[in-house]
Amino acid sequence: MHGRTTATKFCLRRGLVCAYRLGDCARPAVSVKRALDQGFTTLRDLETEGAGYGDIGIKQAVDEGIIPGPRLFVVTRAISTTGGYPLEGYAPEIDVPKGAQLIDGPVEARKAARQQLEHGADWIKVYMTHRSWIGKHGELVSQPTLTLEELQAITDEVHGWGKRVACHAYSGIGLHRAIEGGCDSIEHGLDLDDAAIAQMAKQGTWYVPTLAVYYGDWAPENTPDGQRDRKRASVHEESFKKALKAHLKIAFGTDIGGIPWTEPIAQEFSYMVKFGMTPMDAIRSATSRAAELLEQQGQLGEIRAGAFADIVAVDGDPLADIKTLEHVRFVMRGGGVFKNETR
Repeated sequence: MHGRTTATKFCLRRGLVCAYRLGDCARPAVSVKRALDQGFTTLRDLETEGAGYGDIGIKQAVDEGIIPGPRLFVVTRAISTTGGYPLEGYAPEIDVPKGAQLIDGPVEARKAARQQLEHGADWIKVYMTHRSWIGKHGELVSQPTLTLEELQAITDEVHGWGKRVACHAYSGIGLHRAIEGGCDSIEHGLDLDDAAIAQMAKQGTWYVPTLAVYYGDWAPENTPDGQRDRKRASVHEESFKKALKAHLKIAFGTDIGGIPWTEPIAQEFSYMVKFGMTPMDAIRSATSRAAELLEQQGQLGEIRAGAFADIVAVDGDPLADIKTLEHVRFVMRGGGVFKNETR
């Protein structure tokens, strides 16, 4: 449900116009094909990471049958603030392009949301935290970005369009602003304190934990980054367990793009089950529950009359071994067979 299909420095619109190298245009086409090959027939793609509105082009190309891929719900550029998004470390006088659209103040925030919606965003994504580190008392600290007033301007505008807002939020002040400001889903939510969980449960806020991405590519253990990486993973596990106990609404997400597309997207299932979710609930998180998050109940995530005919098949029983879902043998999307290795 959660990933990044697009690559920085590409533009794919009607007519397959490429603003950079041909390879930069081809990468996202390969990525969406790979996602479908692994059995993911729908993706909510949370940001182009510097590729502007390129995800709209990919969505159009898939919808028109130009390239094979999942049906896409896209957010385009995402929104953050000055000082709240990489690239960083350059000389201040050098104007380095940013992956997200940066705003300061409620007026700019609302305008950015309007621009992205006008240009075809299905969702709006907001970065409510940026960098994180280990605090003085060994806790995970996350830099807050948007103020509550800035976020409320965005959520008010987006909800008025009948759309939803996804919020990247790790912990602390930014996480609480995200919940209070009306975000529809919390992405990552590494360190959910009791107050955050209680408010999410009361409001019906969705939790998309993206566990697997935080268990690889750790910096050396004796470095500040390495200590932060390990802290992220440990608090994330506990947050997920608390979310299960509190019966939060949980949807499957991967942050694919943050991890290589060569890795199985379905590896997320194993972490969900390892940390206490039943295999069936893990499967539901990527089917019927994910459809609910997308407000596509009755069309996605279930097999019934009137729904899209999306079906996958594996060898073995995923309820006995959830890793079976990492090796999909048959994929049908919208009634058309994309992959069949069962013969």
